[in-house]
Amino acid sequence: MKDNLFLFAILLLALSFACTSTQTPESDTALTLKSYFASTVAGIQNGGVKVIPIKTPKGAFNVWTKRFGNNPKIKLLLLQGGPGCTHDYWECMESFLPAEGIEFIYYDQLGTGYSDNPNDSAFWDLPRYVEEVEQVRQALGLSKDNFYLLGHSWGGILAMQYALKYQDNLKGLIISNMMASCPEYGKYADEVLAKQMDPKVLDTIRMIEAKKDFGNPKYMELLLPNFYNKHICRIPLDQWPLSMSRSLDNINQSLYVTMQGPSEFGIAGRLAGWDVKAQLPTIKVPTLSIGATHDTMDPEHMKWISTAVQKGRFLLCPNGGHMCMWDDQQTYMAGLISFLKDVDVGKM
Repeated sequence: MKDNLFLFAILLLALSFACTSTQTPESDTALTLKSYFASTVAGIQNGGVKVIPIKTPKGAFNVWTKRFGNNPKIKLLLLQGGPGCTHDYWECMESFLPAEGIEFIYYDQLGTGYSDNPNDSAFWDLPRYVEEVEQVRQALGLSKDNFYLLGHSWGGILAMQYALKYQDNLKGLIISNMMASCPEYGKYADEVLAKQMDPKVLDTIRMIEAKKDFGNPKYMELLLPNFYNKHICRIPLDQWPLSMSRSLDNINQSLYVTMQGPSEFGIAGRLAGWDVKAQLPTIKVPTLSIGATHDTMDPEHMKWISTAVQKGRFLLCPNGGHMCMWDDQQTYMAGLISFLKDVDVGKM
């Protein structure tokens, strides 16, 4: 009996040793709280800010970026909308992505926020912005092994156009609240959104637009409750997040009007004819299309985008408007995080 107990003890010891011997200590590349918040530069620390010189046909300028966290496998570059808004409305990411170990990077495009503003509408050009994103990617050391690009609204146009030229540099693409056709966006605004508005209010708005009297205080007085609060952000107006309001209040009007046009309904600027629907099937990188039920963009079209690309997924924010990272936040963030992690482990 004692011999059997001794033998049993030896077997337990051997089994225990075998189990522990296969468990290796956490490797140097494993993501930890310490490694996520570790500095990547020597000398004086500046909170992850990196000012990047970019080349343009009219000389060199600086654009501002700010990295939050470190993750060698998931680096998310954020492209804000407008065109002409600042990066500020992305600050909501700080409440969700660090807890998941996801690195993200704020970036003010040329002419916005902390970046240089050449005050020249010749720079407000989609192909030039595509090359700007590519220069930012190179400067930040992003690659197909870790580079995720998230573009919202105008940023979605920029992200799609970038992917059509440089998708071999991407690990994943997120198109947030943007259709693949500006003419169809304009049609949706006229045939769906406008018809949801009180006819008397719409008539007054149309009259102001016809006179090109966009500085008329009545214009925004009508748009805020009847359009912005129904389709841009559905949070009560007096409770709009400060970072979102700050981003909208500091929009570059020259950039916005040049590319979007002055009207809130549809599009009339340089982007008016932009349409890449026929090119979407060439996008092979995993792609998430995000739409919202109450958006300024057609949610059915954004769902279609996920079927047009080769590896697509659709996320609907049922309670959200155009800024659904704010007004349907839990849905937006859960879907975004799930996509990033699924792509990372090869599930897409």
